[in-house]
Amino acid sequence: MYDELWTAAKAAYKTEPAVADGGEIIIYAPHLKVISLVHGAYIRRVGYHVRDYFVNQMERFTDVPLGVLAHSTHVRGLGTYEKGVEQARIQVTLATGIPEDVCRLINLGYRDPASINPNEFTGREQEGILYVPHAGEQLYRCPELTTR
Repeated sequence: MYDELWTAAKAAYKTEPAVADGGEIIIYAPHLKVISLVHGAYIRRVGYHVRDYFVNQMERFTDVPLGVLAHSTHVRGLGTYEKGVEQARIQVTLATGIPEDVCRLINLGYRDPASINPNEFTGREQEGILYVPHAGEQLYRCPELTTR
């Protein structure tokens, strides 16, 4: 339903609060081929990272618009950056038309969208798998995670 990852990434930051530590969000959008027409060059340069990655080395990013950095951290979710090591709470994987090498460049996982049948993800909540069509429309939270 979105033309760019910039807006499609709502699927990540609106579902991230409901994902268990170590879990994964797969953004399935085979038609999506563009990171962002306006901010794509910045995202390719800085990638997607947890907040502390930027906060602990802001001097590297003084020329990057703060909105781009905020977007990056919203997509990547919670995590830490200590002693040069970034530890994200969850994995964010793209199953889009964005090539694998670009996904790796921007610090996101890659999955071939042809390998996914969305119907295989439905009705599997008891297994810890939640399929959320139109994930960018609604904010999700788990009661166990509301203290974060």
